[in-house]
Amino acid sequence: MADTMTILEQAYSAFNKRDIDGALALMTEDVSWPKASEGGKVVGKEEIRAYWTRQWSEFDPHVEPVATTERDGGKILVRVHQLVRSLQGEVLSDREVLHVFTLNNGLIAALDLGDEGERIAGPSAAFAHRS
Repeated sequence: MADTMTILEQAYSAFNKRDIDGALALMTEDVSWPKASEGGKVVGKEEIRAYWTRQWSEFDPHVEPVATTERDGGKILVRVHQLVRSLQGEVLSDREVLHVFTLNNGLIAALDLGDEGERIAGPSAAFAHRS
């Protein structure tokens, strides 16, 4: 799990630094990613790039891993502290959320929000206040 943790730590760090290329380098070509601020999902690196570019033009999200658990079936659960601010610095959300990762050959293949019983399909409440 050490290699997995390194990959996830690098991905969170790249996201928080707005280093899209650095984060995408840690993902499979057909990665599946939730659109937390819009609802639904995107598939593929270029769709994630477009989504993050839109998201960061409206919000300033920051996520820090708090705890990690490996589950059967190659799932990695990461509880994160998520702080979402408006571009003017107003705190919109400050809470913990659960990220569920699937890795394939050492790369991130998918991210889901919430646990197996409570997948989040629509926009996260953290992004309810549009700037």
